[in-house]
Amino acid sequence: MNLRNLIKQIPGSKKLAQTLGLTRSGREGRSFLLEMLPKQSIGAEIGVHKGNFSQKIIDLIAPKELHLIDPWEYQTSDTYANAWYGGQAKDGQKTMDERYSGVCDRFSQEMQAGQVKVHRGYSTDILEQFPDEYFDWIYIDGNHLYEYVKNDLELSFKKTKSGGFITGDDYGSGGWWKGGVKEAVDEFRKTKGIKLLEICNGQFIFRKA
Repeated sequence: MNLRNLIKQIPGSKKLAQTLGLTRSGREGRSFLLEMLPKQSIGAEIGVHKGNFSQKIIDLIAPKELHLIDPWEYQTSDTYANAWYGGQAKDGQKTMDERYSGVCDRFSQEMQAGQVKVHRGYSTDILEQFPDEYFDWIYIDGNHLYEYVKNDLELSFKKTKSGGFITGDDYGSGGWWKGGVKEAVDEFRKTKGIKLLEICNGQFIFRKA
């Protein structure tokens, strides 16, 4: 067993590993991903929730334009019993409306400055409103079921510039979506002949040629 794996067995190992320099800088959470994306760029986030990751995007990338896309729509199907926009939304649509209002309030200054634009609607409908190859990058974290991820990937590829990035969350097996993200991403990259640049902490990213 190497030193890194040995330390993992010790309580408080994360802090110890950092102290010993055994973790790579910026690899925690999704920060490493943002470091790969161009600053002062035009980007879109599909699936906004409360805007926590949106805030990190603004802080680390300082995008020229950030388009936040989410229907903030409550799903009643049992399929979504464990989803943020399904069974986890305590008061149903009221909760979703409150999240939308919260995001608008949170980024009111950025919206007024024209840096952030909040789009309430389905990603496929919203993205179609933009010219092809408009975005420098698109982050996909919307509906995790296979067919929805597949549609988001196909449309995002069309709307992203050559040399731009398509990236997203929850690449892996399991989850209430039963691995739908991984299935869609793997199928898409094989169809397009694209190599994933990185997979880390459930994040995937690839570059459009």
